[in-house]
Amino acid sequence: MQDPNPLPWGAQDRFQAHFIVRKQTDEPVDLTARTILKTSGHFGSKKVTNVQWQGGKIADTLNSDSILNELLVQQSVDDATITIDPTSKAVRVYGKWKNSFEFKVSKEQFEIFDKIAGHIKSF
Repeated sequence: MQDPNPLPWGAQDRFQAHFIVRKQTDEPVDLTARTILKTSGHFGSKKVTNVQWQGGKIADTLNSDSILNELLVQQSVDDATITIDPTSKAVRVYGKWKNSFEFKVSKEQFEIFDKIAGHIKSF
């Protein structure tokens, strides 16, 4: 028997890498942050010129790390868009959704996520 209310879409070709940092906190709001990007150019030629972290107390720590911010400026707009979300027993660090052709984690991106994870662990 066919479904009387079929969904208008099938399986989506979208992926998102999540980096999990085991960290429990009493104030989850302190470990919430996301990047705010300043860019130049339009469409395909858009480049990141400055990165500012916005959120809880961890955002101040990430803003003071000049090496991390230099690494983020070298990334594309999609790769420099990063969100930090605490869960009940861990903290998720993730970027934007990508299709199967775009989805990859470069050495530079891994270094960025590793630096963020180090800040979260020491927080």
